Order: sequence, then structure tokens, then C-alpha cells
Amino acid sequence: MDLCHHEPAELSSVEAEELQRIKWHRKQLLEDIQKLKDEIADVFAQIDCFESAEESRMAQKEKELCIGRKKFNMEPAKGIQYFIEHKLLTPDIQNIARFLYKGEGLNKTAIGTYLGERDPVNLQVLQAFVDCHEFANLNLVQALRQFLWSFRLPGEAQKIDRMMEAFATRYCLCNPGVFQSTDTCYVLSFSIIMLNTSLHNPNVRDKPPFERFVSMNRGINNGSDLPEDQLRNLFDSIKSEPFSIPEDDGNDLTHTFFNPDREGWLLKLGGRVKTWKRRWFILTDNCLYYFEFTTDKEPRGIIPLENLSVQKVDDPKKPVGVQVGVPKAGATGEFPKLGVGRGPEAGLPGSQAVPLPPSVELRASLLSLLGPWTVGKGQCRSKGMVVLSCPIDPDWLDDPE
Repeated sequence: MDLCHHEPAELSSVEAEELQRIKWHRKQLLEDIQKLKDEIADVFAQIDCFESAEESRMAQKEKELCIGRKKFNMEPAKGIQYFIEHKLLTPDIQNIARFLYKGEGLNKTAIGTYLGERDPVNLQVLQAFVDCHEFANLNLVQALRQFLWSFRLPGEAQKIDRMMEAFATRYCLCNPGVFQSTDTCYVLSFSIIMLNTSLHNPNVRDKPPFERFVSMNRGINNGSDLPEDQLRNLFDSIKSEPFSIPEDDGNDLTHTFFNPDREGWLLKLGGRVKTWKRRWFILTDNCLYYFEFTTDKEPRGIIPLENLSVQKVDDPKKPVGVQVGVPKAGATGEFPKLGVGRGPEAGLPGSQAVPLPPSVELRASLLSLLGPWTVGKGQCRSKGMVVLSCPIDPDWLDDPE
């Protein structure tokens, strides 16, 4: 007799009916669970879609801001018009003035150029721009330091006159009772600017003493003299510290980057510990420039594209890519290290790898742009080469560190 084997007892009709009911409920429960899973997956898909659309919108806005800043730094009036047409700026006078006052990515010489124009809109923006400054409880030198740092004065006397007149009006409004009239503030402001030049310009040998400064400003306060201790404080302040004036040394690369052949975000592999970092690349004037941010004025590195050897990269991890190198004269297969660093003359050695977005057309475009140079057959990882390729995963769109 097999003690381990038990014949299943027959179920009664009631038990069989109950078992069927349990199985039916179990089936319904599993179906409901699957529906919930599908609904959750659909919600996550919608969230991903919304996030992707928002990221795309923000990327487009950032690109338009970058183009607008470049246009403004080249031709201020056209730059403002571009911002307005692309709804990055409203045509409201106050809004334009606040935008210039913040000055994010804007050249201060270009700001001064725009504010100095005689067009009625520009004149209104100038007044609103000056009104953005808060001069309350500042002496005249302190207020001038703030004002003259917010833009670069143009060279034309009439433009300077309008700007200083607007400044004097604003200063007297913020500090009632300091001067008897705005004309006093206006004349004294010019006198202080002249004093700053005389004291700190190395070409001026005859440095004016305090007594001469007092003499220059006699009778400017509606026919009376200003208090000597007030003039002494202003004189000593300028003598101890000159005005900080925004420099315009002619090295601004804005013109170089204004109308590039190609521009966009790419990934760059570099550093002592090789990691991918997103950089803003510009292809123009036979050079690749890359920046950390679109608003940077100086590139972090420059890759000259002269006498190039260009080839495709056969790599399963980087299916869309090209490799660029600069052979040494008279040598075959030898490539010097390319300069990396800040500024157009940076020369720190190093090699780089840059992935392009996943587009065969972009690779073809790059090769077309590099058309005057040769397409060669070398080793895919020659030292000193620049590798341009496409990652197959979507992480190339990640934000920079």
C-alpha cells in the first residue's frame, strides 16, 4: 500500500462552484493589475514626452538668446529687434532698459552705442536705463563709479553730454538737497571725470593739486561755491582709486563667432580622468572653437583645421564619426598634439574626442565643410588626433557638469 499517494477527494458541487468563482476573481484581479501597469506606463510616457518637449523648447530658446546676443554685440539696434521678433524681449521701454542694465552676455561698448543714439526710442531707453541705478546715499564719485561701469561711454561729445545730463538728473532725484540744481551735478561730474584722467593718465605729467580742483569748480552751485570738505572727499576718493572703465582692447572675438558655418552642443572627452563634458562648439574660419557656455566670450580651446587629414572612424560604439588630424610637414602618419586652453593663443598639449549628434547628414556636412582638405586613411586612434563621432545612447543631451 502506497502511504505517500492520496487520491484527491471529489469536490462537492458547492465547492466546485466556489473554486470557479475564486479563479474568476483571480483572473479579474490580474487583468486589473495589468491595466494599472499599462496606465502607469502611459503616464510615464506622457511625462517623458512633456519633459522632452520642454527640453527642446529651452534648447531652442537658449540658441535664440545666443544668436541675439551676438547680433547685439555686432549691431545693437538689430540685436534688440531680433530679441523682440523672437519674443525674447517685449518692445516695452522699461523692459529693454532692464535687459541692458543686467547686461548678461552683452558687450558694454555695444550697450553704450545703443544708449547714445538720438532715435526717440533710444533716448527713452537711456532715461529708463539710468533710472535702473540706485544712487541714494552715495556721494557723487561712488555714483559715477557705478554708472560708468554699467556701459562704456561712446567717443562722441554729444552722446556723452546726453548721458551725463541723464545721470545728473537721476542723482539729484535720489539725493535731494545735495546740489542746488542738476546743472551743478552735471558740471561737477564732468570735472571729476577730467580729474580722474589728469591724475591717472601716465601721459599727463602735471598732476593737478586739490587747490586747482577747487578753483575749477568755483561758483558752479548757482553762483556760490560748494563746501570745501565735500570737494576734498571727492578729490581724495579719485586720487586713491581711479574709475574702473570697461575695457575695449580690440581682442573681442564676437565678430569671429557671429556667423559660423556650424554651431551646437557636442560632447568632448578630456581631462586627466577622461570624462565626457558637454561643450558649445563653433565651426568658423577654418577652426573649431569650443566653450563651456554659449555666453562665454573666450573659447576654452581651439582646434585649427588647416592641412588636415580627415577620415571615417570605424567603431561599433561610435557608428557615425570622423577623425581629424594635422600631419607634420614631411612626415607620414605623425600628428602633433593640438593646443587646448583659454584664449586664441592657448598651447597646452592634449588630445580630444568629440561626439556629434546622431546624424549621418551632420557628418556629411562636416566633411563637406572640410572639403578643401584631404580625406585620409590612418590609424583610428593616432595620438594627437581629434575624433568627431556620434554616441549611440541618448545621454549626449545631458546637461554639462
